Amino acid sequence: MRTQEIGQSGLEASRVALGVMRFAGMPQPAATASVAAALEAGISFFDTADIYGGGESTRVLGAALGELGVAREEVVLQTKAGIVPGARYDFSRAHLEAALDAELERLQTDYVDFFLLHRPDPLLDIDELAETLGGMLESGKVRHLGVSNMNPWQIDLVQATIDAPLEVNQLQFGLGHTQLISSGLHVNMADDTAAERGTGCIECARLYGMTIQAWSPYQFGTFAGCFIGHTDFPELNAALDEVAAEHGTTPTAVATAWILRHPAQMQVICGSTSPEHIRESAAGADIELTREQWWKLYQAAGNDLP
Repeated sequence: MRTQEIGQSGLEASRVALGVMRFAGMPQPAATASVAAALEAGISFFDTADIYGGGESTRVLGAALGELGVAREEVVLQTKAGIVPGARYDFSRAHLEAALDAELERLQTDYVDFFLLHRPDPLLDIDELAETLGGMLESGKVRHLGVSNMNPWQIDLVQATIDAPLEVNQLQFGLGHTQLISSGLHVNMADDTAAERGTGCIECARLYGMTIQAWSPYQFGTFAGCFIGHTDFPELNAALDEVAAEHGTTPTAVATAWILRHPAQMQVICGSTSPEHIRESAAGADIELTREQWWKLYQAAGNDLP
């Protein structure tokens, strides 16, 4: 498994991470088997959030790592907070500090490597947020900071008030959700694709040295389903099969490699609970697509060019 530095943190981690949102409700032995498969495939980075299953996903991950006897320094742990059940957001000191402490307890650790603000809070008090994040870093409970689902201006607002760099922006991206690229390709055009749906997020990350973490990399829509093998995407699946045959691998590995081919040095968050799917996703980190293959897949996904 190839590795990369996450942001400018100095931490090297696997280019594919395991996201555990779906761990809530899984039998512990099955979840532990998923984590074991990830580790065996070279995955060293694990992503969770306090909102996933009301914290249950994080607890199951912590238990799995404990059962497997994984040393804390062997893995990179990331959690996110700021979403309150009931569809609202809260970056207040009280909420974020309580969320972090609860996540540490569930993970059975005294620190996380990365703590991300999960979604923008329009009511954030920027000075309070700066004090809160600064306190987390000073306490040692958090090593590095990041955000999720933020545009460049929201990132600038947060970064302008804190001393530590934001290392990560976690965004949905993949062959079934290409807006981060597509809107930029249609700048100054009159078609619907020209609408700003993530314009500048990739460029912002590259300028600031941030890592974009691609969530739901195999989904179409937000949570509509997986495009791989789906009958609604015959052209894309035909292209995935062709490129997979050229590399002697699977369509899932190719879909992973498509994201990692971008020079922004993104990281893929695989959210599967299937050991086989996890292994296929991890294999994509060692595949280098040609420019021709990358564009072939992009256009087969239904994207046109101006």
